[in-house]
Amino acid sequence: MNSKCDRCKDDARCMTGSFFNTEMICIPCNIKESNHPYYKRAKDIEMSEVRRGNYNFEGIGKPNDL
Repeated sequence: MNSKCDRCKDDARCMTGSFFNTEMICIPCNIKESNHPYYKRAKDIEMSEVRRGNYNFEGIGKPNDL
């Protein structure tokens, strides 16, 4: 059973959570995201929030160029 990627809306058999927001994204969108200049910052902030016990962090927001 396929799901739809929240970002590109394509069918996806495998998805992961975005570090920028709460979207579930397909592998091609994840690769694109991980190459973005703000990716490391978004990931570091997410990890910091989780360490503080915030398991519902909504992310820093998706950059307009993604």
